[in-house]
Formats: sequence, C-alpha cells, structure tokens
Amino acid sequence: MDGMLIRGGTVVDGTGGPAFEADVRVAGGMIVEVGPSLATRDGERVFDAAGCHVSPGFIESHTHYDGTMWWQPDLDPLPGYGATTMILGNCGFTAAPLHPDKKVQEEMVGIFSFFEDIPMEPFLQNLPFDWLTWSEYRTSVEKNVRVPLNYASYVGHIAIRLAAMGLDAWTRAATPEEIEKMCALLDDAMTAGALGMSDNLHDHDGSDRAVPSLLADDAEFSALFDVLERYPAACYQVIVDTFMRMTGPANMERLEKLLTGRKIRIQVAGAVPTLGFQQGIRPAMEASVESMRKAGVDIWPGVAHVSPTSTLSLVKSLIFAQSNDYVWHEVVLADTHEDKARILADPEWRARARESWDTQAWDHSPLKNPQDLYLLDSENGAGPLGITLKEYADSRGQHRADAMADWILANGTKSTVHMAPFPKDEELTIALMRDPKTVGNISDAGAHLQMLCGGGENALLLTQYVRDDKSMTIEEAVHVMTGKLAEHFYLHDRGVIAPGKRADIAVFNLAEVQRREMEKAHDVPDGKGGVTWRFTRKAMPTRLTMVNGVPTFENGAYTGAKPGEFLSPVNDQADLALEAAE
Repeated sequence: MDGMLIRGGTVVDGTGGPAFEADVRVAGGMIVEVGPSLATRDGERVFDAAGCHVSPGFIESHTHYDGTMWWQPDLDPLPGYGATTMILGNCGFTAAPLHPDKKVQEEMVGIFSFFEDIPMEPFLQNLPFDWLTWSEYRTSVEKNVRVPLNYASYVGHIAIRLAAMGLDAWTRAATPEEIEKMCALLDDAMTAGALGMSDNLHDHDGSDRAVPSLLADDAEFSALFDVLERYPAACYQVIVDTFMRMTGPANMERLEKLLTGRKIRIQVAGAVPTLGFQQGIRPAMEASVESMRKAGVDIWPGVAHVSPTSTLSLVKSLIFAQSNDYVWHEVVLADTHEDKARILADPEWRARARESWDTQAWDHSPLKNPQDLYLLDSENGAGPLGITLKEYADSRGQHRADAMADWILANGTKSTVHMAPFPKDEELTIALMRDPKTVGNISDAGAHLQMLCGGGENALLLTQYVRDDKSMTIEEAVHVMTGKLAEHFYLHDRGVIAPGKRADIAVFNLAEVQRREMEKAHDVPDGKGGVTWRFTRKAMPTRLTMVNGVPTFENGAYTGAKPGEFLSPVNDQADLALEAAE
C-alpha cells in the first residue's frame, strides 16, 4: 500500500481542541498531511470517513496483557474498539526481571496469576523465560511476539524485589547489598526503555500474605527513586489501598514524604476514591493529592470511568480472598471440580464459611451484600436464574453462604454468580476525567478474564458520557483516551492527529458504536491440552482502526495484521527540551 487518504471525516485531534472537518493523509506509518479537500495521490487508497469522527487511536492506560499477549496475540476485542496502544506492567506485576532460581521464578508467575486471575499453566508453557533482566525480556518479546497494538511497559517493584532477594522478599526488609542489586535491575530496565517502575501498596495474596513490595522500607524506596530521577521521562505507578484495608491515606502520607523535592511523575491508582463505600476516606485522600501538588509533586490520580463489577467463579477468582474470606477461597484452590463439590457439601466447611462471611468479610464486599449478587450463569441450566442470592436464600430459609453453595452444587461448579456494579459518584468521575493531570481509560484489560472484560470499556466514554448523557463533549472524551495519556507516558510521537505523528488512528460513527455485552470465548489454553473460557465482547465497532499506518480493524472485522511495536518514552533531556520547544 502506498498510503491512505482518510477523506471527509470530522477530526477530533486528541488535544481537547474543537473538532474540525478535514482529510488525513497517511504514508510510511506517519500522518503526513491534515487539511480540507486534499487531492488524491497516485497509488493512494481513499477511505471514506463521511459521517465519522477521525481521532487518534485510543490508549489502554492500565492493562495486564504481559502474559496473555503470548497466547492470545490477536488481543481480542481491542482492535474493534479503536485501541492502538496498551500499557503493561502495572501494579508491580511484571514478567521481568527474574531470579535465577526456577522456584523463585514460579513464585513471580504465581503472584501474577493470582492477583490478575490469569491461568498459571499457559503462563509457564507459552513464555520462554529466556531472560533474567528486563532488557533481556524486552529483546525476547520483540523477537517472539507480534500483536495488533503498540505496547509500553513498566518494570514491577515486586519482580525487582524477588529477583534481588529470592523468597526472602516475602518476609523482610532488604539489606544494603540487596537494595544495590534492585537499583541495578531498575537502571537496566530504564536504560532499555521501561516507562518507569510500577508498585503495589495494596494487595495480600490467597494466604493473606502482604505482597513483597509492602515490606520495602524507606531506604529501599529512596534508593529506587534515586534511579528513577536520573531519567527525565520516568513515571512511578502505584496502587494504594482504598478498597480493602483502607490504608490509602497512610500510603499517601508516606509517598509525599518520599517524593517531595524529586522530579518524578507519579500515577496513583485509587488516589481519589469515587465509589460509595470509599467516601469515608475520600477527604483524606483528596487532601493528600492537594498537599502533594502544592509541594511540587507531579501526581496524576488514576480514574476508572467504569464501576468495578465482577463474576464470582470457583475456577479462577480472587474475589473471595480480596473480600477477606479465605474459607471460600479454599474452594477456588481445589484442584478438581469433584474436590470443589465435595468441599461445598461438607458440613464442617459450611460452618466455617458462614462464620467467615458474617465476621471476616469486608462490609462492602459482595459476600455481605447478597441483594447485589445475581444467579445468572448456570453450567447445566438447573436454575433458578435471574434472581439475587438474597432472594434465593430467603426463599429457602438459609444463610446466604449455604444458599450459594447449594445453588452451585445444583447448577454445576463451573457456574458463576455475578456482582452488580458498586454505586459510583458520577459527578466526581467526570470532574476527575476533566482534570488536566489524571490518567483515565483504566480498564484492567487482559486480566480477570473469567470475572470481567476490560477490553471495550472505553466505548462507554463515547456512548454513555458523550452520546447518551451528554455529560462530556466528544473532544473531552477523546482527549481522555489519547493526547492526555500520550503526554502522561511521554509517548510524544502519537496521541494527536497532526503531521509528523505516528499514524495510530480510529475512525468511528458515533451513532453506530456500542459497548457490547460480555460473552464467553472458549479459547484460552488450560495447559492440559484443552481450553478454558474467558469473557470477551463483539466489536464496538470502529469503521477503521490503524496502527503505525496499517489497518488492524476494517469492514467489521479484525484484519489479522500485527503491526504493534514496543514503545519507549523519550528519556533524553535534550530531546525532551526540543519536543517542548516544538
């Protein structure tokens, strides 16, 4: 192909500025011309965009495809939703660096598998693990993986800690020698083009162990921040706890002390809570954001426009453990469905389950709110279906834990129970998305594949917020997903429709697009020669999704093209100064 002229569309350029009528010329993977009534060149293909918006391709700002991309390289359903770049390595979970000991390597995979609900078997079977450092990991990915989206990645603090300390990373603070090893591993990643370091001040695993990064002392953090500060385009991404143990305010106070005076951009997932049950700590969190900004900390709160909702499954689910219920989590950990059924029927286990749901589960968890749990998905159709767990339990005069155990036994242990979305403050969500220094379009795509489908959630920004509620303009919604994110991640060669930018482009008709309902796809390798299922959804669809000048979605279908590249931020101070001047 000698290039493409996208003709007759309304350009929403990603800057947040007013839309305008123009044609967009693409050649050599770049946007080379934007203007009205451009003449066609010899050999150039013309794409009719009449009645459509032409925008930069959408950036998926928070994904966990680090493992999944190795065995699901089509990244379904992202191309049909206009996605052209995805950010990997969030929340401290990354596939590199690695410790030389295979047992420690499997521990890293186990952490990733548990917290992101990604099957461990395909992780171990499809990734070659022919690396120890992050730079070696990048070399392997670029050699072995071809996908339809661009991608950029953090290096995870949890992975760094395990690589430097081995299994001791779970139990203690690091020695000065171990901190020195961590700094060398981080420096290797930054030199090789990592976005920065991601971190986790939030999670406990299925055995209620705090993740290794929660054991890091201030000396460790300060040394790692010293490394990051040497890279002018480095970003520190961290998730703090505003969901379970509510340690977020203390996390923020600590981060302010550690980061004040440093030239490091920080992205905090959960910095400003929007869900109803989080409102008790919201004032303290907002005060911390304001205090950090006044102190000169370059903080960008992360904001999800979709309220969390999940599917409770006995096959692969961290919902029970993260609800502080480790009794039902025993069922998830059971190897076979026969074992799961046996546990569910055991009177002694049921007694412990009732006590756990009554006294241990968080008050806001689905286990304490059976009126928000829906019996929708039966393995064998036995039913009843379409009612809440509360209605089912009340009709039988049972405790809700016993009622759910009985329903699953009757319907099959592959059945799932679905949670209603948490109530969310929409005005606050919109205000956060309009804040010039926030990271939106957070979806968790690529993770929790039997709980949710993060891929395609971006469509709600165009449908619910722009077209239906009219609470945001098309220019605002596109800016949230494109130009603002490209600025945040220092990916300055894309995110805007303008000559000289990379040709990552989405063309869509606003009247046509929808966020489709989730459906099951049975295409995930189970590591035993068969497949298991994941949630996906049909395409939005875009009329055209283009990555580096190559169509990845067109005529209602994925094209099969895999032009994605491993992206790096601009980390040379002279280059940054030149870009700022331009």
